Amino acid sequence: QFLNVLNRIIYNSVQRMKTDKNLTLSLLDYKNGRLRVTGQHEEVLVVRQGGKIERVDTFNLGFMIGVVPDTKAFVSHLDIQLQPGDGIVLYTDGITEARNLNKKLYGVERLCEVISQNWHRSAQEIQQAVIADVRQFIGKQKVFDDITLLVIKQKS
Repeated sequence: QFLNVLNRIIYNSVQRMKTDKNLTLSLLDYKNGRLRVTGQHEEVLVVRQGGKIERVDTFNLGFMIGVVPDTKAFVSHLDIQLQPGDGIVLYTDGITEARNLNKKLYGVERLCEVISQNWHRSAQEIQQAVIADVRQFIGKQKVFDDITLLVIKQKS
C-alpha cells in the first residue's frame, strides 16, 4: 500500500511538471543484509566480496515507479541477500549511455570493470572512480542525461 501511495505522488508530480522522470525503489535492511528492489529500471549490480559482480535484471519487476497512476497490478519485488563485504551499485542510464566524441557508449561492461577494480576502496572512492572514468571516456562531449550513482557496501 505504501508503494502505491508513493507511486501516485510521484506520478502526479511528473504529470504536473510535464516530465518523464521515474524511479526504482530499493529498501535496504542493513541489519539483516537484505535489499528489496521494486520496479523496473537499470540492472542492479550486486558486488560480492572481492569484486565479483552479479548483474541482476529488473525487467520482470514491472513498471518503474511514477509511470502509471496505480501500480498494484504491475509491480513486483526482488530480494537480494548481502553478506559481509558485499554491496550494491545502483545507477542511471546517463552513465551507461554516455557517449564519447566517436559516439561510442560507455556501457555496463565498462561500469562493472571499474567497480570491480576499485571494490577494495570505500563506497565514496568507488563512486568517484566511476565518475572520473565516465568523464575521461566522454572527453569534451556534452552530457545529455543525468549521471547518478549509488554505491552501498556491507562492512566486512
